[in-house]
Amino acid sequence: MPWKPAKMIRFLLKHGFVECPKRGGHRAFYNPITQRYTEVPMHNKELTLVTERNILKEAGLSKND
Repeated sequence: MPWKPAKMIRFLLKHGFVECPKRGGHRAFYNPITQRYTEVPMHNKELTLVTERNILKEAGLSKND
């Protein structure tokens, strides 16, 4: 089951990401340690499986981390 954007944001923050300035309907996150960047769409619905997978791939994480 795909995650909601709020859960994805909590997951990213827990793994060292910090929030960057907001861009429209998306929230941007950057990890200063790994130098990775990703965005999470905030559209009041669950993320699609493809979007979720792409966010985790950009972040260098997996759901099991």
